Amino acid sequence: DFKWTAEALANIVDNAIKYTEHGTITISAVSYEMFARIDISDTGSGIPESEQAKIFARFYRSNSVQKQEGVGIGLYLARQIISGEGGYIKVASVPGKGSTFSIFLPK
Repeated sequence: DFKWTAEALANIVDNAIKYTEHGTITISAVSYEMFARIDISDTGSGIPESEQAKIFARFYRSNSVQKQEGVGIGLYLARQIISGEGGYIKVASVPGKGSTFSIFLPK
C-alpha cells in the first residue's frame, strides 16, 4: 500500500534529518527485476555496531540520542510496515561518518 510505504520512508527520512546536524542526506532508488531498493543515506553521527540491531525495537532509544525529540517508535513502525509489504530494511552505519538505511520492496 503506497500510503504506508510512504509513511515508512517518512520515518526514516525524519530520522536522517534529526541526526544530521551538518552534512547531507541523499535518497536514491534502484529498480531490479524482482524488487526495488530505496537508500536513505546521511552524513550524521552514525550508529555504533552494537546498537544497529536494537534500533528497530519498539521504544528503543540510544543513550547517545536522548537529547533529540522522539519516543523510539519510528524505525520500529517502518520495519513493521515494510515487512507487511513483503520487504525488509537493512542499516549500514559507521559512527562519526553516517548511516544508510536500505529498503527492499518486491515489485
